[in-house]
Amino acid sequence: MSIELKVPEIGESITEVEIGDWFKQGGESVAKDDPIVALESEKATVELSSPEAGTISRMLKKKGDVAKVGEVIGYLENGNAETKPAKAEAKAPDSKPAEKPLPARPERKADEPAEASADKIPQAPKLPPPEPPITEDKPSSQRQIEKDAKSSPPRPPTEAPFNGVRGKAASTGDREEEIVPMSRLRRTVAERLVEAQRNAALLTTFNEIDMMNVMSLRKEYGEEFLKKYNVKLGFMSFFVKASVEALKQFPAINAEVRGTDIVYHNYFDIGVAIGGGKGLVVPVLRHAERRSFAEIEMAIGDFGQRARENKLKPDELQGGTFTISNGGVYGSLLSTPIVNPPQSGVLGMHTIQERPIALQGQVVIRPMMYIALTYDHRIVDGREAVGFLKRLKDTIENPARMLIEV
Repeated sequence: MSIELKVPEIGESITEVEIGDWFKQGGESVAKDDPIVALESEKATVELSSPEAGTISRMLKKKGDVAKVGEVIGYLENGNAETKPAKAEAKAPDSKPAEKPLPARPERKADEPAEASADKIPQAPKLPPPEPPITEDKPSSQRQIEKDAKSSPPRPPTEAPFNGVRGKAASTGDREEEIVPMSRLRRTVAERLVEAQRNAALLTTFNEIDMMNVMSLRKEYGEEFLKKYNVKLGFMSFFVKASVEALKQFPAINAEVRGTDIVYHNYFDIGVAIGGGKGLVVPVLRHAERRSFAEIEMAIGDFGQRARENKLKPDELQGGTFTISNGGVYGSLLSTPIVNPPQSGVLGMHTIQERPIALQGQVVIRPMMYIALTYDHRIVDGREAVGFLKRLKDTIENPARMLIEV
């Protein structure tokens, strides 16, 4: 029995997908729940799994095609169905009777003259065309030179002597270009970034943080944390917790513009920007204010693993009231991140560097990190943006404040 392979419901507001790689081809057997084809949406890449064991009988879409949600893109013959062998082409009957072998030619004796065959008769050399009559009175030696020049083949061009420098050959492959269509995910990211620049009044403010206390805390309790929770204690959990406390103090950065209204969110869904297998994705930590350090680290680790495997679910990438992007993992010293619409703020973390700073009248070397906040100036004032970073800085430099929430 044939089973239809349909594009499933992927997520809210997603109406079509782009066909990705087919993991199975026509005629191949599949087991139940085996991935058959990748479906790329504007949110994420999902895999369509086989509902039953069987054989792929038809593939109606190829890679790069667009299909609507609910559309049939192939057929599966379940395990009880017998795969029909391909019909063999009937051979046309031979119209000619079998040829009888010709009798072998008797061998020629050594003293018998050989019969000259047509293909072995030496051809008479072709005579050159008659020379045109000489109309000019030229010396015979000059006429002979001209005759030799006409009859001789042209000489190959002489290669210039090598001067020690070799350039690229001037051929069609010297300046090759490769045109690769954007994936649906990349197109969506591009559209949203342009939308943010076009529709919001973006501004960025900066500060720097002394990371010594947080680094000392991780060094002291990191091993015990790993043993207890089976996950490393990273920097991101500190910044998520500190951001939530700062957002509580400056709620406009956790709000959004909706028409002519400002919508204040009384919950904190923090998006964490992660480099996935096919580009940047921002999975969301729902109700980050309720999560412990271990819960945040485990969720981020899970997001990162599934992002590299392109297995994030579309609903995990939707929503979010604020975003944190850590360009420091790539070595970025400073940047101006772009907000993720319709959010009004994004925090940029950067690499940690030891730098000399003035502390209580002394020059000391400390591990420092630049931080940046890009915000929508339509609803966030500069005073609020600067105050947000100042609160974040104070919390990270004094991590005990997160425990007693002051």
